[in-house]
Amino acid sequence: MSSRRDELSKAEEEVLKALWNLGSATVREVHERLTRDRPRAYTTVLTFLGRLEAKGFVTSDKTGPAHVFRPVVSRQALLARRLARLVDEVCEGTAAPVVHALVEGHRLSRDDIKQLRRLLDDLEKKK
Repeated sequence: MSSRRDELSKAEEEVLKALWNLGSATVREVHERLTRDRPRAYTTVLTFLGRLEAKGFVTSDKTGPAHVFRPVVSRQALLARRLARLVDEVCEGTAAPVVHALVEGHRLSRDDIKQLRRLLDDLEKKK
């Protein structure tokens, strides 16, 4: 079971996504990015960045007049964590049902299929 520290609220996830897109940014820059979709208070964005930092998802440089935040956890790393938890909790430790669901749900583009084939070929060569 995952700890509360590993879980993200929807709002925290939105802030993290904005930061991934920006690379590194001040609170103001993240706030500006997020308010394109809908209004949010500057202090709310600051609170969420603080929570993300406390949970270890972002870090900040506090040496300048404005704190600069950057993600510590990549999109790929978060995806891997969530998929591993899904495989353990729902699929009893086997990844095949997740892959089947993606394939049967037509969620893979032609490029995705090519990439998946390459990954599977590479994996098979290693075994």
